[in-house]
Amino acid sequence: MAPLGQGKEGDSRFFTTQKKGEMHELRMELHSSDRAVKVDAVKKVIASMTVGKDVSMLFTDVLNCVQTGNIELKKLVYLYLINYAKTQPELTLLAVNTFVKDASDANPLIRALAVRTMGCIRVDRITEYLCEPLSRALRDDDPYVRKTAAVCVAKLYDIAPDLVVERGFLEILHDLISDSNPSVVANGVAALSEIAETSGKDVMRISASVLQKLLAALNECTEWGQVFILDSLAKYTPADGREAEGIIERVTPRLQHANSAVVMSAVKVILSYMELMGSANSDSIRHLTRKLAPPLVTLLNSEPEIQYVALRNINLIVQKRPHILENEIKVFFCKYNDPIYVKLEKLEIIIKLVTEKNIDQVLLELKEYATEVDVDFVRKAVSAVGRCAVKLERAAERCIGVLLELIQTKVNYVVQESVIVIKDIFRRYPNRYESIIATLCDNLDTLDEPLAKASMIWIIGEYAERIDNADELLDTFLETFEEEDPAVQLQLLTATVKCFLKDPEDTQDMVQRVLDMATEESDNPDLRDRGFIYWRLLSTDPEAAKMVVLGDKPVIEDDTFKLDPALLNVLIGQIATLSSVYHKPPEAFVVRRGAGEDKEQEDDDDDDEYDVGDSAGGTGGGVDLLDMGGMDLNKGATGTGKYEPHAPMNRVCGPEKSGGLEIMAGFRQYKKKIRMDMKVNNISSSHEIASLAIQLNKNSFGLSPASQQMICNPPVGQGQSGDTHVELTTTPNMLAPIPAGQPASPQVQVAIKNMQSGNVFYFAVNFNLEALFSPEGAMERSVFIESWKSIDDRNELYGTVSDLPKDSVDIDEVTKKFKANNIFFIARRPVPNAEGQEVVYFSMRTFTGMEFLAELTFKQGVNACKVCLKTENSAYGVLAKTSIESILRD
Repeated sequence: MAPLGQGKEGDSRFFTTQKKGEMHELRMELHSSDRAVKVDAVKKVIASMTVGKDVSMLFTDVLNCVQTGNIELKKLVYLYLINYAKTQPELTLLAVNTFVKDASDANPLIRALAVRTMGCIRVDRITEYLCEPLSRALRDDDPYVRKTAAVCVAKLYDIAPDLVVERGFLEILHDLISDSNPSVVANGVAALSEIAETSGKDVMRISASVLQKLLAALNECTEWGQVFILDSLAKYTPADGREAEGIIERVTPRLQHANSAVVMSAVKVILSYMELMGSANSDSIRHLTRKLAPPLVTLLNSEPEIQYVALRNINLIVQKRPHILENEIKVFFCKYNDPIYVKLEKLEIIIKLVTEKNIDQVLLELKEYATEVDVDFVRKAVSAVGRCAVKLERAAERCIGVLLELIQTKVNYVVQESVIVIKDIFRRYPNRYESIIATLCDNLDTLDEPLAKASMIWIIGEYAERIDNADELLDTFLETFEEEDPAVQLQLLTATVKCFLKDPEDTQDMVQRVLDMATEESDNPDLRDRGFIYWRLLSTDPEAAKMVVLGDKPVIEDDTFKLDPALLNVLIGQIATLSSVYHKPPEAFVVRRGAGEDKEQEDDDDDDEYDVGDSAGGTGGGVDLLDMGGMDLNKGATGTGKYEPHAPMNRVCGPEKSGGLEIMAGFRQYKKKIRMDMKVNNISSSHEIASLAIQLNKNSFGLSPASQQMICNPPVGQGQSGDTHVELTTTPNMLAPIPAGQPASPQVQVAIKNMQSGNVFYFAVNFNLEALFSPEGAMERSVFIESWKSIDDRNELYGTVSDLPKDSVDIDEVTKKFKANNIFFIARRPVPNAEGQEVVYFSMRTFTGMEFLAELTFKQGVNACKVCLKTENSAYGVLAKTSIESILRD
């Protein structure tokens, strides 16, 4: 006989498209006296709800079905209630009596179900009825009810933390850690851990007796219960090395567990405690090191996704303790059917584990990878050979031998990647392996990628005296100078100047041609600046030019262990979490919501989630998609007061270049207009300065003068000073192209003509981006949230501003200061789990339509601030961050 409510097709039939008028039919079926029909009707309602149909109009009809002894039907009705309780809070109250009654049912499954459902319904008025049944459930005779109730306490703390403390539920949770049932212990630990994270307080309070109970439960509870207990142990600080060793001994058997999450949590505990054991226990640490290797190796036999997570964690572990896997490098050799993301991660670990003992087998393996079909993987493999050379001085010659063999294959992308890494080897070991330059020069024709060309040109310029036809080789590149990538042009310019300084007679015409192209025909400000610098150096002091251009360069360092030690220690404590996969601390990508702050169900309708009326400073409780719960939208949004933007004036031109005038210049915004302020000091000019003419070169901001005349009123006589200014506009025609992947240059090149003497002089002045921020740039909070979510994490910039003045650590004062510079306040909130810390969000938009979003973190009593900036306009991100930092320091 088929189970109740199921036909031959099973429950999948409830998801088939229903005909018109189904709501009326469902309502009739829900009131049927036949239990099988009623169960089928509720299943149809749940199926419709699951696929996104609105079945809230059946709320009272479904609710009536809750009065039943059938546990299957009761579960379905409770599932429906959890989903629609938020939109129908008044009607949900009608089910309270059923919940309370079910919480005292003779069947422990129904008692647990009632308590679990009441905890999941996030309606304040239900909460007050939950306390009594929850209190009974926490002391229930059945362990299933107790373990369900333990999790329910964490859910209740999320809604009403004060109520949990007031009713003594935290103390009961502590008692549950001593429970005879290991599943109850595990859930008690999980609930306390969740509450500790939400509140930022140490509610776990692991004492010696509690520690023994946790370790005892570890052997008996489920695998996920073991993960909760191990994570709690990882946060515990043993009293001394002996206690740490005792705990490790009890945790070590978990390394053999079949569940990879248990294994990684056990590894985390052991690594954390090894730090506390100290050098006195070196034998024990060596013994543990040997024990950690096999479970980590075993993880690499799992599915590719688990392999990747394991490899990201192993990447951290080998940076902290490379000896653990020093003899296991072979297990990280790539298999032919590994996905590319696994292969690339294995390559990183191979480079970290390579030593002089195993370099030969690693090079054989890397050479094999370089013949594969995946171009990206081949490039990484060739690059890995170079990184091995940079890391191991004694093996560098063997690595170069492999690279030369790869160059002989004549495979285009292999040759190009080899040239790039050989340049790094030359920088690491100058004047040691230059004999291979001839081989590189034979392959010039195959180079067509900018990075490879730039590397080869650097080699030619650096070792021009050893290459007989260096000038001819450079000449072949100069034929296409104007079409080349900016990186290639910059290298060509420098290499040509190097050649000239080493052999002036044969290369004078070539250097003249390059300097002409760089300074007169190029729109790239970096190239022009470098060209002018070289020109002036060569024309005024060739010896100084030699010291600058041909001077000794610092030897590059091996960046294999590239994580900051402090960050690495944080990440070791986060093993088996997302932090260990991202290699970022949790606060870099998670903003926690504080306890008691409202949060919508994840599956709410999109229109509710993006309700602008509730989010932009209204009184409603709008959804907080960035977890900005608890933000005060009005606090901090005050007037600008004493803060008025001023131009940061810098000396940009001396009297020796401008016919006796000293010029100070800077940018600011005045009455919604961008302007450049200038201070003119007449040092030695015999002419009174009454007017100046100004012209700007193309720049990263599209700035041009609204008028080309600048009036000095009164005129500035010799020995006097005067102020003048010019209003600027933004036009697309004046926008200089920004090379791909390069930050925008802040420099604005200016030409000034003294109308009295006819003298023309030039200077460059850095533009401060806040002068471009529009006063119309305020952003709705809902738009800010959407924008923040949509911007890729790769477009994030971080920085810390220290030694701030007093008014720059007062959030209200910062908000006024920012508002004066058209940086608009969005919201502020305290940081959970971090006492005295607050986060503030700001937005800014330029006259040219670029948007920047900023998150500032302040800590009470600390005169510093962390800045996180996000923008789609990544080329201008650094300039925007610099503007924020300079305003804070001002």
